[in-house]
Amino acid sequence: MAGARAHLVIHGRVQGVAYRYSARREAVRLKLTGWVRNRADGSVEALFEGEPEWVDQMITWCRQGPPGAYVTQVDVTRSEATGAFTRFDITY
Repeated sequence: MAGARAHLVIHGRVQGVAYRYSARREAVRLKLTGWVRNRADGSVEALFEGEPEWVDQMITWCRQGPPGAYVTQVDVTRSEATGAFTRFDITY
């Protein structure tokens, strides 16, 4: 499958501010697949797959997040898309 994959860990005040729900809405808008979830350490983790331009836009969005979020750092690992996902989910 042609496309891009990005695995992100987002740090800061990103839990309790609707970050996951907002990220899902944005990912669906950009026609990305993958998932987003809270981590025990207070960060949010996400995996996005899709067109490289849209993945880049999602990474840019994640650096800001929704209103109420305060993002201090985003760790990004990029690779080629695997096609493993058919939609974008919030996981637990």
